[in-house]
Amino acid sequence: MSEQDTGPAGAEATSTGPQGDGVPVVALRPSLEAVLMVADQPLDAVSLATAVRHPVADVVAALQLLAEEYAEQGRGFELRHVAGGWRYYTREEHAAVVEAFVLEGQSARLTQAALETLAVVAYKQPVSRARVSAVRGVNVDGVMRTLLARGLVEEAGNDAETGAHLYRTTTYFLERIGVTSLDELPELAPYLPDMDDLEDDLEGVAAAAAPRTGPGTEPDGGTEPT
Repeated sequence: MSEQDTGPAGAEATSTGPQGDGVPVVALRPSLEAVLMVADQPLDAVSLATAVRHPVADVVAALQLLAEEYAEQGRGFELRHVAGGWRYYTREEHAAVVEAFVLEGQSARLTQAALETLAVVAYKQPVSRARVSAVRGVNVDGVMRTLLARGLVEEAGNDAETGAHLYRTTTYFLERIGVTSLDELPELAPYLPDMDDLEDDLEGVAAAAAPRTGPGTEPDGGTEPT
């Protein structure tokens, strides 16, 4: 196990354990912070030790020191050990500020144009943006960007023939409409135009893929204020 040097220079000894491979222990805490910053779930000490290549005991000690330092410095976040792992959390006293930031802009309702575009994606997925435009008869670039930003649709690979990006709805979309699978969607697909009937329109839509102005373009980004 490595030992930390707490001398006046503030330097730390190198880790000589089998996991350390001579990597300076001074890099341990910044490395842990970097890994924890991108984690989407609590990480246990063993996983973190593997990631930063330091002994588990050193990692646990460093995590405890980080948690204490954040508390002493009054940071807006804290490092907690929960559910058998470590993860960053915002401090409870700042919950109101975080909530206001997260919800800002989310109260804006989707416009009718965005809802119609979302419906086409839901029933025809995976589908390209050009095909959605062909179904709706307008350029949907703006509303598609909004749907992507809101987490309602996502990329789903590329079309084998054209190479165009394909899109599908997300699990968040299912949560928002209260269903567990696409099979529970109402039977509306038969009322949408058949894709085979749209081939003649696609070339023209593809040629007009760049943003344009005029009656054939959505005038907004897909949301409207409440």
